[in-house]
This record gives sequence, C-alpha cells and structure tokens, in this order.
Amino acid sequence: MRGDRNDAGRSELLSSWVLPILLVLLLLLAWQLAASSGFMADRLGLEEFLVPSPAEVAKVLWQDRSLIAENAWVTLVEVVCGFLIALVVGLAAATLLHLSDLLRRASYPLVVASQTIPIIVIAPVLVVWFGYGIGPKLAVVALICFFPITVNTLDGLQSVDREKVKMMQTIWASRRQLFSRVEVPTALPYAFSGAKIAVAVAVIGAVFGEWAGADRGLGYLMLQDNAQLMTARLFASVFVLSMIAISLFALVALLERRLLRWR
Repeated sequence: MRGDRNDAGRSELLSSWVLPILLVLLLLLAWQLAASSGFMADRLGLEEFLVPSPAEVAKVLWQDRSLIAENAWVTLVEVVCGFLIALVVGLAAATLLHLSDLLRRASYPLVVASQTIPIIVIAPVLVVWFGYGIGPKLAVVALICFFPITVNTLDGLQSVDREKVKMMQTIWASRRQLFSRVEVPTALPYAFSGAKIAVAVAVIGAVFGEWAGADRGLGYLMLQDNAQLMTARLFASVFVLSMIAISLFALVALLERRLLRWR
C-alpha cells in the first residue's frame, strides 16, 4: 500500500512539475538556437536585434533589474488591489443575486454585459475621467476580475444538493444557517476556481490601464521599449508579468488547498 502511494506521488510530481519544466526548457532551447543563428530574423524579415534570444533577454533582465523591479512593483500593487476589490464586490454580488430571484433576473444580464465592453476601449475613458493615478488601473483590473468571480460563485451557490437542503429544513434550520452551513461550503470550490481565473488575467487589466495612461509600471515600460525598439527588455517585462500571474495563481491555489482540505 505504501509503495503504491509512493508511486502515485512520484507520478503526480512527474506530471505536475517535471514534464512542464522539460517542455519549457525544450522550447527555450529551440528559441535560443533559432534566434542566435539568425533563422527567426530571416524568416520574419527583420533585423537580428529585433529578435532577441532567451540569453539576451536574461542579460537585459539582470542589467536593468532595478528599473524592471521598480516598475514591476507598481504593476503588482495594481494587480493585487484590483483583484481584492473584485473579490469583495464579486462575492457580495453573487450572494445578493443568489438570495434574490428578482434581483438575479434583473441584474444578471448586466453582469454579462460588463464583459462585452472591450477593456482596451474603456481604459482610456477611465483615465480621462479619473486622471493618471492608480484609480483607473484598479477599475480596469477589477472589471476584468469581477465576472469570473461572480459567475463561478453564483453557480456554486445554485448547485447545492437539494437533499441537503431538505435535510436542513427537516430540522427547522433558518435561512442563515442553510446559507452558512450548506450553500457557502458548496460554493467555495467554485469561488476559488473563479478567483484563480481572475488573478491569472488580472495582469492584462493592469497593462491595459497603464497603456491608456501612466508614467510608471511594466505596461508603461513596455510602451517605451516598443517605441525605442528595445525588444529584449520588452520580452523581459513580459516574462516578469508572466511570473507575477503564475505566482499569484499558485498563491490562490495554495490557499484553496489549505482552506478546502475537507475536499
């Protein structure tokens, strides 16, 4: 039995970490060979300095680490604060929509409509209204994160086992007790799924907000690098953005495992 558990653990480790890392290393190796040999530049019809290799990106990432870290911190603050705003508002909205059928029928189409507005269009409008401060960036991030959190949490609240509801009703449980002891535990895995989706795409909202108007942040730095054809540092900023998203996703996933051990 113990041997089977060890084999299962090794298999899970292999599929979860080793294979993805090997795939990433192979892709980086292929990119390095294609870029350093000039193959990518020739195929794309570009100058070689416009097609940096992973080694060149890593070199710039180290050389300009202070500049990139300073701007990354600004973007990280925008992402985390915007996500937390969306989390609070999204959970509250899902709860209200669940508890009120009338409100759900009236408001749910508006929740869906909130995602039909292109963020790249609304971001400049928010900058015009509220200026170049952090406010518009938080609004854009929160708008992107709001939908998956709200919809997933609402689906979880609506998916409660009817038999559990009947059992609670037979012991004269109040509406509050039914909500806290049955509906919330059922909805938590759904809420975490929505939160993981939201935190992974939150960096997109932050970058769009910074593109619309900012004087710092990775999005702002990327615009400057693009205008100056500094593609290596542009790729370095993209790499840092990816690391932010992956780290926040892993943090939410870890919190989910800690809080939902009963699953």
